[in-house]
Amino acid sequence: MSLVHRSALSALCLSLILPWTFSAQAADPAEQAKPTEPQPEQRQPLPERSLEEAAALERQLPAQEQQQLQAGASSFLALWKPANTSEPKGVVIIIPGAGESADWPQVIAPLRNKLPDTDWGSLSLTLPDMQSEAAQPRIVETTPAPVDTANTAKDASTEAKPIEQVAGGEAEVADHPVAETTEEQVKADAERIFARVDAALAFAEQQNARSIVLLGHGTGAYWAARYLSEKQPSQVQKLVMVAAQSPANGKPQLVELTQTLKLATADFFYVDQASARKAALERLQASKRLKHSNFSQIALKALPGNNSAQQEQLFRRVRGWLNPQNSES
Repeated sequence: MSLVHRSALSALCLSLILPWTFSAQAADPAEQAKPTEPQPEQRQPLPERSLEEAAALERQLPAQEQQQLQAGASSFLALWKPANTSEPKGVVIIIPGAGESADWPQVIAPLRNKLPDTDWGSLSLTLPDMQSEAAQPRIVETTPAPVDTANTAKDASTEAKPIEQVAGGEAEVADHPVAETTEEQVKADAERIFARVDAALAFAEQQNARSIVLLGHGTGAYWAARYLSEKQPSQVQKLVMVAAQSPANGKPQLVELTQTLKLATADFFYVDQASARKAALERLQASKRLKHSNFSQIALKALPGNNSAQQEQLFRRVRGWLNPQNSES
């Protein structure tokens, strides 16, 4: 056999052997059995609580009370009840506090349902969840359980124990991260709330309201005061604050905001709470340092065990301030 033929034969043999060798290595069971690196599980952000509560109200309340108002690119639920008179005095826009819905049983629902009988229409808003107070999306690392093929039966009886420990320990910690608040988040919260108040004012004007009042409860009073301080809308004539308080991340504080307001303001607070009394006194003293005298305070007394009487007391005082000629003691 010639040298050329031998070389050709050797090359042919190599071309047949090498692909088989590589294929055998790729199919090696030892290689396939190597555990892969666990991939972090990206947990999606939960839907906003306010959206879930609004959806529940849509199912429970009459359709004629529901208004979908547009704030920027999104819509939100507001509850509307016109005044029960041919000559309404105006519209009271109700801003709930943190964690409260547009039909919250304390303060919000009693006022929105009763004000129409005093010649005032009521428009109760749904506020968005506060981004500055929400937990951030988090990544939960998962660790696969070890596999022992030699003791499969033994592993089957003990495999659940490490999983239970993770569920009760590490997973619990992962579900409660500490959120970092930034100025950008607080600013974003204010912009979203202000957009909803803008939409509420536009709706009230469409009803030809002669007068518009902002009424805020809890932190809702803070956002109402901040809106009026920063935007100074000419459509709003009065502000009502009920059990007002500043959010944890609210800057400036409520006492600083009320000093900038020139419209008539009523500050309802409960004298039974030491912290509420102190904060109310600071607001009153700050108002006395100003030249205008449009700030007034009304002390309320808590009635433990008699919620209906407490809500009626608040309604009568609010009605008396809005309609002074019909005030009752």
